Amino acid sequence: MLKKIIKWLLWIAITGITLLAVFLIYITAIDYKPPAQVQLPHESRQSAGIKHNEPFKITTFNIGYAGLDRGQDFFMDGGTRSRAASKEQTEANLEAAIHFLRESKSRLILLQEVDRKSSRSYKVDEAQWIGDGLQDYDQTFAYNYKVPWVPVPLTQPMGAVKSGLLTLSSFTASSHTRYDLPGKESWPVQLFELDRGFIESRLPVDNGKELVLVNLHLSAFDKGGRIRKQQLDFLGDYLESEATKGNYIIVGGDWNHSLPSTDPDAFPAQQEWPEWLQPFPETFGPDGFQWAVDPAVPTVRTLDTAYEEGVNFLAVIDGFFVSPNIEIVQVAGTSLAFEHSDHNPVTGTFILK
Repeated sequence: MLKKIIKWLLWIAITGITLLAVFLIYITAIDYKPPAQVQLPHESRQSAGIKHNEPFKITTFNIGYAGLDRGQDFFMDGGTRSRAASKEQTEANLEAAIHFLRESKSRLILLQEVDRKSSRSYKVDEAQWIGDGLQDYDQTFAYNYKVPWVPVPLTQPMGAVKSGLLTLSSFTASSHTRYDLPGKESWPVQLFELDRGFIESRLPVDNGKELVLVNLHLSAFDKGGRIRKQQLDFLGDYLESEATKGNYIIVGGDWNHSLPSTDPDAFPAQQEWPEWLQPFPETFGPDGFQWAVDPAVPTVRTLDTAYEEGVNFLAVIDGFFVSPNIEIVQVAGTSLAFEHSDHNPVTGTFILK
C-alpha cells in the first residue's frame, strides 16, 4: 500500500512538473517581443492643426483598466484581486471616464491601462468603447502588456491580458510611433510582465515646427527602481535628441514616481509611504524643461485595500513634463474620489510660444 501511495504521489508530481514545463515553453515561444520602434496605424480624420500662441488643453488619465474602482484592491500592491468586480462594473467605470473626458473639452487625451478583450476586464474592448464614446477624436493604440495567460493570483488568475496606451487627438498628426523602453525582469517572470513603451505622436504646428507628444506609463513594482532608472535614462536621451531640433515637447502620463514639487504628506492618510513609490530623480531631463503638475490633488491611491478616505496613502504620480518653449497656462488635477479608477486625471492648458 505504501509503495502504491508513493507511486501515485510521484506520478502526480511528475505530471505537474511536465505541465508547468510545457506551459512555460509555450509562453516563451509566443512571448510578445515588440521592436525598438514601430510605426502605428495612422489615418487622421482631423483637419485642424495646432496654432502657436493659442491655448489648448491636454488630459492624462490612467483608467486602471476600468477595473480598479474604489471597492477594489490589487494583488501586486498587497491586495488579493486582479479582476474587475464584474462586466457591468467595468462598463460603468468606462462610461464614467468617457463622461469626464467629454466634459474636459481637451484637444488631446493620453490614457493608460486601456484593455482590449482581457480576462481581467471581462473581454470588453475598452479602446473601441472609448472610441465610440469620443467619436470626434482620432485614436492611436499601442500595446504594453500582451500575455496569453497570467496565472496569478492563484485563487483568481488575471488570465489573458491585452492592454496598452491610447492617445486621442482632435488635431491632425503626421505620425505615431511606439518606442520600446529598456529594462526587463529575468526569465520566467518577464513572460508575465509588461513590455513597457511609449507612444510618440508628431503634430504639425502652423509655424513650421512640430509638437512631439509622448504618452507614457513607467514601471512601478521593480525592486529598488532598477528598471525605472533604465527607462528614465532612455527617455532622457530621447528628450535631449528631440530638444536639439527645436520642436515643442510634451510628455504626459503615469510616471510611477512621486513627482517634483509634490508632497504625499500633504494628503491625510493612515498608511505609510509604500515601498514601490520613489521620489523622482532631480537630475532628469534636458535643461529648461518644466514640470506641469498639481500638488493639491492626489492622482493615485494605494491598492492593498479598497479605498477609504483618510486611510489609503495618496500621492501625485501623473502629470506633464514640457520643453522650455511651451508656456504652462494652468494645470489642474480633478478629484473623482477614486470612484471609478485608482487614479485621478490631470488636465493642463498650454501655449506653444
